[in-house]
Amino acid sequence: MPHSRLTGSRIRERRLVLGLKQAALAKEVGISAAYLNLIEHNRRRVGDALLDAISKVLRTDPAVLAEGAEAALLGALSEADKRLPQAQAELDRSEDFAGRFPGWASLVTAQNQRIQELEQMVEALSDRLTHDPELAASLHEVISAVTAIRSTAAILSGGGEVDQEWQDRFLRNMRDEGMRLSGAAQGLVEFLDAGASAEVVPIGPAEELATFLEAHDHFFPVLEEVTGSDAGVHDRAIGRLIADSDALTSREAQDMARQFLSQYMSEAVAMPLQDFQTARETYRWGPMALAHAFDQPLPTVLRRIAFVPPSEGGIGAGVISCDGAGALGLRKSVPGFTLPRFGAACPYWPVFQALAQPDRPMQTVVRQPGGARRRYVCQAICVRRDAPSFNHPPALEAVMLIRELDDALDGEALAHTPPVEVGSACRVCPRPDCAARREATILSAG
Repeated sequence: MPHSRLTGSRIRERRLVLGLKQAALAKEVGISAAYLNLIEHNRRRVGDALLDAISKVLRTDPAVLAEGAEAALLGALSEADKRLPQAQAELDRSEDFAGRFPGWASLVTAQNQRIQELEQMVEALSDRLTHDPELAASLHEVISAVTAIRSTAAILSGGGEVDQEWQDRFLRNMRDEGMRLSGAAQGLVEFLDAGASAEVVPIGPAEELATFLEAHDHFFPVLEEVTGSDAGVHDRAIGRLIADSDALTSREAQDMARQFLSQYMSEAVAMPLQDFQTARETYRWGPMALAHAFDQPLPTVLRRIAFVPPSEGGIGAGVISCDGAGALGLRKSVPGFTLPRFGAACPYWPVFQALAQPDRPMQTVVRQPGGARRRYVCQAICVRRDAPSFNHPPALEAVMLIRELDDALDGEALAHTPPVEVGSACRVCPRPDCAARREATILSAG
């Protein structure tokens, strides 16, 4: 029987649809879970006899696993189902649906992708409308002019005697305020019209830095290449990165970038790229083991894990940090886990729980609403940034690593851990009856 290169992916997709654990399937067909994991990631070919055994356990035809609908299409259909579980789609028949009606299946997945894009747009616009200073200034101008006109109109219509000179002054004032209102309203309309097509411009040093880091995906090969050089070479490499950036326009943003890159450089020197990549695979992405291996603080290791790209086909990771007040600083996203661009985040994130328990490492499985309903492993710790002193509060910083839960890395223990239901930010979180909600959502549940 001819096998496509995605046979393993189809086996994994069918197993997940049936809710069967990897170890259970491996035991049923008489192979190790590690070998089945390699098969499911298309790194080992599956023979006809083994394929027959697997297909019997998965209650499907071997030909469906070997030559069925593309795994990517089946995965997209599964994501569409997870976005709207109340529709009760027949997931166990998704292979038949995709095989018999590939056009309709593609339409469903395309619509699901479009919904996801629109949700992300709503989240971005919500953040922008809440924090954009130009919009705030325009609205303040409109409200100020309207208030002045209302006050003047109230005086003139109050019924009291107003001599001619004051009437003329009030009328001139209303005319001037009316012209100011017209100009402010026109400017606001132009700003909103331009927002649909204009490139989003960073609105402060912090966003300039975020734009700069996102453009590089928080990874700087030029700095990795000079880790063995002296401090002068490091400083010049950092200076060139800053000078060549179009995002870092303000002096404050450039200073923030220099501070970030200096820290990045010191961490790259302490944990060289090749050595760290090898150790990360050896220790199965375990932060504690890596911290001991390189003799580095846990927050440093969490950042390094997130910044160093995964091997081909491997998982990626995100990282965030916050200060003692809970204000987010560093934000590197991971696919499927939504981070707010501005403002406060979900108080149920483990990073905020770590703030209440300094120096205690925390590991939690979480899940956000909507989308593919993926589960994520969050590993967090809070440490103090300054030296202890009498009569002075500590300067705390919490760091949290975020990565998608992986059967091969995390094993059965975490795979069976019920996830903590978390959100992103209140305005874009549809979760009902949340005790921690600060403001109403602009999204519907589901």
